[in-house]
Amino acid sequence: MAITQAAKEILWLQVLLDEIGAFKHIGPISTLYADNQGAIPLARNSEYHARTKHIDIQYHFIRELVTSAKLDLRFGPSSDMIADIMTKSLPRARHQKHTQAMGLIGETGYGMLCEGVC
Repeated sequence: MAITQAAKEILWLQVLLDEIGAFKHIGPISTLYADNQGAIPLARNSEYHARTKHIDIQYHFIRELVTSAKLDLRFGPSSDMIADIMTKSLPRARHQKHTQAMGLIGETGYGMLCEGVC
């Protein structure tokens, strides 16, 4: 379900960036990192699995994007998912790592907003 929602956002962003002419300066967005190791092989393999009969149209939508090479679905470990800071409590070290990756704090631990010269 989460992969489907993220893929829809990627498609929407591709249309938006194409309309404003951004692809003249950057490459298209096509890689989606997921931490669900079970969902990735299901999206790549077109073979029917009896255990997946409860998966509906969203599953086929992702499979179609992957097989048509519109979306590159890759594994990304949970420890590297920066958005986790927004959805769950994390140990201090990982919280600081993700906060820094988002650009909310610098390496010194202070916020990026400053008065005068930074």
